[in-house]
Amino acid sequence: VVDLTSIENTICKYFIICQGNSPNQVGAIVDSIKDSVRKGINIKPFAIDGLKNAEWVAMDYADILVHIFQPEIRTFYNLEHLWADAKLITVPDID
Repeated sequence: VVDLTSIENTICKYFIICQGNSPNQVGAIVDSIKDSVRKGINIKPFAIDGLKNAEWVAMDYADILVHIFQPEIRTFYNLEHLWADAKLITVPDID
């Protein structure tokens, strides 16, 4: 999780960044997030982009942008370190 709340004029307050190892895993993660957020707080994403190739899917929840990558694309774009002043919060893997 990238906490952008201490930085002025950002497009959102938080990035949530995760990955799946294949297009199918990325799609399953997207579906799981949509279902969990809808059931938990009754919110649907404003937009979802990138599902066609499922290398990088972005889900827009206004103040929170969720990015689901395949590993090589995540490494290439390195969003976790794009905002040098942002606080990084590591969330352990779920088994």
